[in-house]
Amino acid sequence: MATAQAVDASAELRAQAEAAKAASPSLGWATREQKDAVLHRAAELLRKRSAEVVAANEEDVAEASGHLSEAMIDRLRLTPERVEALAVSLEELALLDDPVGETIDRTTTESGLEIERVRVPLGVIASIYESRPNVTIDIGAICLKSGNAAVLRGGREALRSNRLLAEVLRDALADKGLPADAIQLVRNTDRALVGELLAMNDLIDLMVPRGGHALINRVSREASMAVVAGGVGICHTYIDAAADLEMALNVVDNAKRRRVSICNALDVMLVHEAVAADFLAELGRRWDADGPAAVELRADERAAALLAGTPACVAPAGEDDFDTEFLSLTAAVGVVDSADAALAHIAEHGSGHSEAVITADEALGRRFLREVDAAAVYVNASTQFTDGGQFGLGAEVGISTGKLHARGPMGLRELTSYKWVIRGDGHIRPV
Repeated sequence: MATAQAVDASAELRAQAEAAKAASPSLGWATREQKDAVLHRAAELLRKRSAEVVAANEEDVAEASGHLSEAMIDRLRLTPERVEALAVSLEELALLDDPVGETIDRTTTESGLEIERVRVPLGVIASIYESRPNVTIDIGAICLKSGNAAVLRGGREALRSNRLLAEVLRDALADKGLPADAIQLVRNTDRALVGELLAMNDLIDLMVPRGGHALINRVSREASMAVVAGGVGICHTYIDAAADLEMALNVVDNAKRRRVSICNALDVMLVHEAVAADFLAELGRRWDADGPAAVELRADERAAALLAGTPACVAPAGEDDFDTEFLSLTAAVGVVDSADAALAHIAEHGSGHSEAVITADEALGRRFLREVDAAAVYVNASTQFTDGGQFGLGAEVGISTGKLHARGPMGLRELTSYKWVIRGDGHIRPV
């Protein structure tokens, strides 16, 4: 039998989803000027409350330390610089065109019937995510700009941070005359409520999970509404025989070490045998095991032999290391005989997220772009660019590794549907 406390939590959750549903039409009909004013106001409030947000986040980090990995702690942490970056992202989002009301195409039939497809908001978007409080701003803001209400369920470890960030968005909405209820943060982090949220297809139009395997699999399996899920990012970089090795070293270093805890960080390097000795020797020196940001290399037999005389931290690659999203200072490395072997390896082990080749061979670059089946495919660039902001989308709801509706970073247009608009002049269909 459910306890009174559980009944109250369930009732509160449903009331929040109902409030978001009720608020969504007002947001869907809002003008671009109204929505952009909210975004600018939210940026202003973030800057005013930065110290308060950072202090709350420090409490979250202190409580989480000891039972979360370093990668998860990095995702959880908010610094003044990261808060300022969030404020800037809100202002950049306001500069983007509003997709709502955009005419996708238009035609006139022989009988004079005018038919258009026009972009409209989806309605209510819910997201379940872990550790990253910046997602509260990112998803809340992009939902707002695209005319959608948002129901946000972050993790227990970020609750203090998420509450303040959601308040910023709600206050900005209220200050500019739009319903604050368009942003709902689920304050109860009881995992039992996740199942109830996933059953609310009468109130929620789209579910977007952001997190690890277990979360994404559960949401994909149990959700009663449409789901757009960002799968695990097992990201490869192939260093070809025709690669500029200095370029390759710089790109690989950035792809791995710029920020290790994000889904588009490098996990696997594949190195052509013709350049493997030179490349791995220099990489081993750069990723010195005694350095503050040393990378542990899980190497196959050929790579391990070439790394043996370097100061790098090297361990034999285990059975699962070429199928692992590390989210840490760890990377798998293997030597391949040819570009064909590299492409075959990526096809077998890739997760459809972000894949890169470093080569001066233009024909191979074109082949890589054509043949690799991933949401983002790169030639001579770091996979760390797979990001809504970097792609000119402003913030993003997530990065989809699926192929239906949205693929890659999901920006404003990916949060809209369309409706058919038909104008006639007394038209009737003949018998």
